[in-house]
Amino acid sequence: MALLRKINHVLMVLVVLMLCLLLHNTLFRAPARTKLSDHRRGRGNAARGPAERVPEADSVIPVIICASEERMGGTMATINSIYSNTDASVFFYIVTFRDAVKLTRQYIEKTKLKGIRYKILEFNPMVLRGKVKPDSSRPELLHPLNFVRFYLPLLDIKHRRVVYLDDDVIVQGDIKDLFNIHLKPGHAAAFATDCDLPSTHEMVRSIGMQTTYMGFLDYRKQEVKDLGINPRDCSFNPGVFVADISEWKKQKITQQLERWMEENFRQNIYSSAMAGGVATPPMLIVFHDKYTTLDPLWHVRHLGNIITPPC
Repeated sequence: MALLRKINHVLMVLVVLMLCLLLHNTLFRAPARTKLSDHRRGRGNAARGPAERVPEADSVIPVIICASEERMGGTMATINSIYSNTDASVFFYIVTFRDAVKLTRQYIEKTKLKGIRYKILEFNPMVLRGKVKPDSSRPELLHPLNFVRFYLPLLDIKHRRVVYLDDDVIVQGDIKDLFNIHLKPGHAAAFATDCDLPSTHEMVRSIGMQTTYMGFLDYRKQEVKDLGINPRDCSFNPGVFVADISEWKKQKITQQLERWMEENFRQNIYSSAMAGGVATPPMLIVFHDKYTTLDPLWHVRHLGNIITPPC
């Protein structure tokens, strides 16, 4: 009887553990099988990622990039440009949807990119419920992967500093130099401002885009006026940036970004009909006067035209 009670106790513990695992919900998770460049495979955990050991902080340069199925070629071009222009140890965190995981691996395994070190993370778009309002004027800007940059601390990574890149970027310098820039004390990120390249201003105006906050926020709304931000202040583009994850967490940047997403959902303080869509304005608000400036050569804009937006 004592043995039977012990067996029943063990079974009950196992059932409880299984229920806990089923109920555990995460924003980002690694697929059950995450391939690394040395072809080793490991089974993943929904909360902690694959059993395979990912390089520790400081041993590699972590680069985060999105990979939507319809823009997979652009993502791979970005990765290839980084891989081809550095001798540093780079680790790619590729964020996508579950349906695109297989395609992502195929793009890597069947090209020279099979030599890269990477980890695929799945994004749960349900986190955006109640924060993003459908807008028919530019629906492509509402793609859920546009908002991955808001949730960097929730990614299954172990690094203090990361580089984030949109999928329409071609890197021609050594990513190591970008990664190693000095972030000013108290700054969670570094961006390139839109006013740093005067030669592009005429072209920018001619295509209806802006280089200041006026182009992204609706200054007729009281919520925007209360911010006290000069509408002529230079804006920045969050398609290329370096982030300090520890400082990001400390300042609760993600929560601040979500607050302004929700505010726009209620009050429509910015619109995807404006220059920056719906992903840039929250970044502009939260990081106003609180970011380190990148050398503009790290983010040269308006070199081409695309039909759909970067992730």
